[in-house]
Amino acid sequence: MIRLLVCEDQALVRAGYVTIFDAQPDMEVVGEAADGRAAVEAARRLNPDVIVMDIRMPVVDGIEATRRLAGPGAANPAKILVVTTFNVDEYVYEALRAGASGFLLKDAHPAALIDGVRTVAAGDSLLAPAVTRALIGRYAERVRPASPPGAQVVDVLTRRELEVLRQLAAGLSNAEIAMRLSITPETVKTYVSRILTKLDLRDRVQAVVLAYRIGLVSDPR
Repeated sequence: MIRLLVCEDQALVRAGYVTIFDAQPDMEVVGEAADGRAAVEAARRLNPDVIVMDIRMPVVDGIEATRRLAGPGAANPAKILVVTTFNVDEYVYEALRAGASGFLLKDAHPAALIDGVRTVAAGDSLLAPAVTRALIGRYAERVRPASPPGAQVVDVLTRRELEVLRQLAAGLSNAEIAMRLSITPETVKTYVSRILTKLDLRDRVQAVVLAYRIGLVSDPR
């Protein structure tokens, strides 16, 4: 069973999440929280497998709650799926930097939300290709330094690994990267694993954030 903590300040939305998750044979909602501070307390008490986190919450917002639970200082980083609305997309980049394993939009189909939880629970990250381009790419200029791409990253990665990282940052799935580079999806997975290991990154979400931070990709707008 995937044990879930649902963190959402709107009672109706929260109840909808709980209904959707509890209806799944492999999921169980073990706790709920209506603000960020309560979310942190509940997560530390219940130790859920996945936390579904809203960004805009009272007392402590979802970004800070995510940072406390999954950031660099977290002893046992939680797996957090951030769910947000498109009109607050400027917060998504910060949520990913804070340690979120991925994000979805609140208007996503329930099936996408369920699949997202299973993906994060399995230890993978969730970056919907189209959403990645729309959200992270939109704020690339704000976070990109004026200097060329980080020399350390360029030196550590091979030319093919750099190309795979660029494609990840553009929001392409493994299958799309495989098609574009004329390699198999399994080979893409191998490259992604090497990239994460060489750069000491937790998942592909952090790889995408790093690619934008060092200016490895251009703004897709």
